[in-house]
Amino acid sequence: MNFAILAFPASNCELDAYYAITDVFGEEAALVSYDSESLIDFDAVIVPGGFSYGDYLRSGAIARFAPIIPALREFADSGKPVIGICNGFQILTEAGLLPGTLQKNTVAQFVCRDQKLIVTNNQTPFSDLYDDQEVITLPIAHGDGNYYCDDKTLKSLKENNQIVFKYQNNPNGSLSDIAGITNQQGNVLGMMPHPERAVEKILGSDDGVKIFTAMINFVKEREVAFNE
Repeated sequence: MNFAILAFPASNCELDAYYAITDVFGEEAALVSYDSESLIDFDAVIVPGGFSYGDYLRSGAIARFAPIIPALREFADSGKPVIGICNGFQILTEAGLLPGTLQKNTVAQFVCRDQKLIVTNNQTPFSDLYDDQEVITLPIAHGDGNYYCDDKTLKSLKENNQIVFKYQNNPNGSLSDIAGITNQQGNVLGMMPHPERAVEKILGSDDGVKIFTAMINFVKEREVAFNE
């Protein structure tokens, strides 16, 4: 299968994602520029972390106007998997692909450390290899990771089981300890922690492996279903 890894001006985690997909998982991947207008040849999309457009205005706010975003919306609407990591999560909320917003950390500083998470929904194309309520460790590195939404949206997230990951010992003030959510269809995931930096034990944790393996399995199962 073939992953598209989007690259915006000042994003800085696309090569981490590229290495994980190609070297660790042995799948094909390509860096796709923000000024491209098609994702037609790809099976999955990673919107990586960094500081797209220097985080001017607010994180992800300018990236949502990039030429690639309409193609990303079309890709997500087709049911194929999209994962937005850190700044990628921020871009997905700004682009309206996920509800809510990411605000400045309540600790008023950049937080960079390994972080324990709880898998609160293991029935998604990204999390179905984890046990329910499994505790995993992934690195975080963000200054604007404080997830917020209004009461109506939070109620909807809970009712539709869209909250996939929660923090233990919330590091940034996120509402309801939210670390990662999906859209209602379940094929778009946004998360602040970095699974692409936790795919080999030598990095300190390989707890991110199951996220990408689950995505790969999901795509291959879809292909089989379409060909039957």
